[in-house]
Amino acid sequence: MNYILFDDYGWDQMLPLTFTRPVSELRVGILKIREKWEVLLNSEISFLTREYLQVKYPSRIENDNILINSCLLPDHSIINEIHSLDHGYAIVSGDRILAVYLTKSETIDFHYNSKILYNKISIGHEVRLIDKPWQIFLLNGEEIINDFRLITNGRKSEKLSSTNNLINSENIFVEEDVKAEYITVNASAGPVYLGKNCEIMEGSLIRGPFALCKNSRIKMASKIYGPTTIGPGSVAGGEIKNSVIQGFSNKGHDGFLGNSVLGEWCNVGADSNTSNLKNTYSTIKLWNYKEEKYLDTGLMYCGLIMADHSKCGINTMFNTGTVVGVNANIVGTGYTKNFIPSFSWGGIDGFTVYDLSKALEVAGRVMSQRNLDFDDTERTILSEVFHITQKYRYF
Repeated sequence: MNYILFDDYGWDQMLPLTFTRPVSELRVGILKIREKWEVLLNSEISFLTREYLQVKYPSRIENDNILINSCLLPDHSIINEIHSLDHGYAIVSGDRILAVYLTKSETIDFHYNSKILYNKISIGHEVRLIDKPWQIFLLNGEEIINDFRLITNGRKSEKLSSTNNLINSENIFVEEDVKAEYITVNASAGPVYLGKNCEIMEGSLIRGPFALCKNSRIKMASKIYGPTTIGPGSVAGGEIKNSVIQGFSNKGHDGFLGNSVLGEWCNVGADSNTSNLKNTYSTIKLWNYKEEKYLDTGLMYCGLIMADHSKCGINTMFNTGTVVGVNANIVGTGYTKNFIPSFSWGGIDGFTVYDLSKALEVAGRVMSQRNLDFDDTERTILSEVFHITQKYRYF
């Protein structure tokens, strides 16, 4: 069977993180949503997403296709129901399609019109959908546990040096070429996964659930509270709590990051801090792109949502519940605004538009540091984001 992950209105709800990717390319736990499905279905999966993203995330449509909602987190119950689907039937939750079996022509119609005839099968159990940005850190602990079981089952962990203090070591999995000396890892509250070719420098303290993905580094004397994920190719340091760094980003210095999500290619300056709790202990509102207003998250703890290629200078102070778009550059002292549009440059003294050509030049320079090409596809996506977010830059 050919499987395709499709974006519905959940893509809009997950902005700004999804300006540069389908929902299924977001990391929750150790793996991206798409990677979880590929492991469980034992199949390579393609995408149906926004038109400007399809070049980077292409679709593969065959005669028979099962389309799965990108926001849906897989489990064995939903996998069994998907395997039982017949042509023309859809698994639904309310008015929302979770999975549907379509022919090639029906899939094309579904992609362009989102209207097809199908027979409904109401889901018979609770499902988990990621369609609010804060759900990434909210569900991260549960997903680290699920992914840990999924990718370590039947495998043998490498061993860490005897200089390290390991608590509940049976709940710690170490891939090849991990460097770590004189650190403390406590896996009592949840598993700890250390990816291939990672380094944790001396004096660091880590509590699970925690995932350090391949080619990442933890700086000296860092304090990391679970559930936290550091995506591949990243540098982390200082104090981090219940946060997810998607990948290829730097938060390598002292300063606090809590209940937050950072996209890819972000950089957080030294001694920058996020507020994740109001002094009034009231629930936190977050900017919502679909509604174009602040919506109550219902959460007491919520810090920073920062999209791809955004950066902040040293000593930046992020207000509780701050949303930063794509390719923003924040400088200066004092608390920032709670909503910083894409391609903005400035701070509390005001913002200007970040010139597109300069932003693209910097993006290429940053990606080259990881030996990755900033090609025409990447350039086109960021250029499109620049244009579709223009209405938010009203300074």
